[in-house]
Amino acid sequence: MLLQRLVLVAALSAAALAFPSRASAPAAEDPALARARAVLKRVPLIDGHNDYPWEVHEKADGDILRFDLTKPQPELDTDFARLRAGGVGGQFWSVYVPSSLPGPEAVRATLEAVDLVRRMVERWPDTLELATTAREVEAAFARGRIASLMGMEGGHSIDSSLGALRAFAGLGVRYMTLTHSDDLPWASAASLERASFGLTRFGEEVVREMNRTGMLVDLSHVSVQTMRDALRVSEAPVIFSHSSARAVCDHPRNAPDDVLRELPRNGGVIMVTFVPSFVAPDGAQHARAAFAERTRLRAIHRGDDRAVSKGMEAWFRANPGPKATLAQVADHVDHLRRVIGIDHIGIGSDFDGTSQLPEGLEDVSKYPALLAELLRRGYSDDDVEKIAGRNLLRVLARSEQVAVRLRAERSPSVATRRALDGSSGGPPAR
Repeated sequence: MLLQRLVLVAALSAAALAFPSRASAPAAEDPALARARAVLKRVPLIDGHNDYPWEVHEKADGDILRFDLTKPQPELDTDFARLRAGGVGGQFWSVYVPSSLPGPEAVRATLEAVDLVRRMVERWPDTLELATTAREVEAAFARGRIASLMGMEGGHSIDSSLGALRAFAGLGVRYMTLTHSDDLPWASAASLERASFGLTRFGEEVVREMNRTGMLVDLSHVSVQTMRDALRVSEAPVIFSHSSARAVCDHPRNAPDDVLRELPRNGGVIMVTFVPSFVAPDGAQHARAAFAERTRLRAIHRGDDRAVSKGMEAWFRANPGPKATLAQVADHVDHLRRVIGIDHIGIGSDFDGTSQLPEGLEDVSKYPALLAELLRRGYSDDDVEKIAGRNLLRVLARSEQVAVRLRAERSPSVATRRALDGSSGGPPAR
């Protein structure tokens, strides 16, 4: 009996060596994820919006070394190791400042934000490379660096000055969101609280001058009427740097289908965001409650933006809003493909600009997971390349071509809001 047992053990051991168990074998990578990673070796993934600069401003007094991206940053969504894991080849760093700042102070604060991004590039030149054109993005990607572009998040940053707009363009700012959360005298923002008036005559001149300088017109955060007016006036492709589809999530920050259908004619791109309140179908209800709370806080803390901000942070902690998933983000992409086609979709995460993120898209390392989901849904490699970066590169290149033509046709505008709108305060009738 003992001999038989020894023979059996030996036989089982030999079989184990010949046929290793599933547990001991290395797991094969998901084929869709492998395809997604391969795409990102060919095409730069260009994200439309990351708020790392504002996080550094708020939490480290602008000292980038206190949130050194060469090291793991568990408090943030962003660091270099995770950007590399996410296959990021181009990043629009937001040079956001609060829309409640008085005009001259907003200009100064935005200049400091631009300086912060430039300091990032100077500090980490082996990883980041400043880019302002499509060719510069592609060249940085070819050198293995992350092309770093800048986007201003709100026209309050120019204090109704076309000269300030041109100065920011000269510093390398590549897009300007026409508004942030508050109406400007010349453009109305997305809101559940206020009537929308769109662009005034001066607002239209801002769009024309952005076209002339080559600065992209960004329609995230703006009202639907402002979207329509900008699409009517703009000669260059527009972008939505971090917005999604209102038909999927009825939030005022998202774009309705009738506006989206104008994008193919314009040539622009909507860059799908990851903010749960803009993604989950029940985000609209949370938005209404958030707008109401902000209105209440502003009435209590008149002129004290920091108190309002702290109050909203506390409210969001107590009312975190809907949860979202990677699959729901992909649902927005599906809807956009049906309505406007694959050539007009991009990605604009809003990492480090939101307190919550969808399950499966928790930080900048997760882009391949989203692209893999699209591949599993039947998107081709070519489709995914377009969404990742090729569509945005086309928009950049086309805006540069339009700018060359317009600079040959007309001089810099010296128009003022008072001259065009006939008022020094409040939006006039158009």
